Amino acid sequence: MSDELVHRTLPSPNFNERALPITMVVLHYTEMKPVDTALDRLCDPGAEVSAHYLISEEGEVTLLVDEDKRAWHAGQSYWRGHKDVNSASIGIELDHPGHALGYRGFAEAQIDALIPLLHRILHRYDIPRANVVGHSDVAPARKSDPGELFPWDRLAEYGLCLPRPDKLELGDPFDNDGAFYLALERFGYDITDGHAAVRAFQRRWRPERIDGQIDGQVRAILFQLLLDRDRGVSR
Repeated sequence: MSDELVHRTLPSPNFNERALPITMVVLHYTEMKPVDTALDRLCDPGAEVSAHYLISEEGEVTLLVDEDKRAWHAGQSYWRGHKDVNSASIGIELDHPGHALGYRGFAEAQIDALIPLLHRILHRYDIPRANVVGHSDVAPARKSDPGELFPWDRLAEYGLCLPRPDKLELGDPFDNDGAFYLALERFGYDITDGHAAVRAFQRRWRPERIDGQIDGQVRAILFQLLLDRDRGVSR
């Protein structure tokens, strides 16, 4: 069956059955070059890693694992109560050198291919925008992808992820760091390593400064995100 959004299929043996319904999308970068190196690894039985899709920098979309199967992309991870993120998510790898090989912005053709694919996935499974996350969001102590240069704002323009709050209504609402960490956990993050969780939050929501420090701006952003969610305006 032809698929206008998928250019080729390269079946990976690295999958098993899901134990949960699909409620998330996790975005990654490959941190490998050239793209064939990443594809070889994602299809290597010995590597025991995979993803549902890989999108090259030229915008070619490769299907590796059928959406109804559990691909092995997130590893040890957590988001909003889910410890088996692989079972609950679709994983999309973006061909990119990553922080290890020369971090840079993402190719326009790649994001142009991601947007319609992501739109279809979200509508197919009724996935909330708040559950379109980066690998660093679900594994803050281990991962930093897709990183601070990923264009979340472009996805938000199409309603494919939550936008960064542009209005911070109540300023700095938390009395102490403990209250902030509890709120961060309530939003969805694993706070076992608090410093790493703050860095992950900053990488997603305040990428211009990632220092792991809890300051007034990150407290205000988190509070606004929770306020919008409780009002039902940020599903």
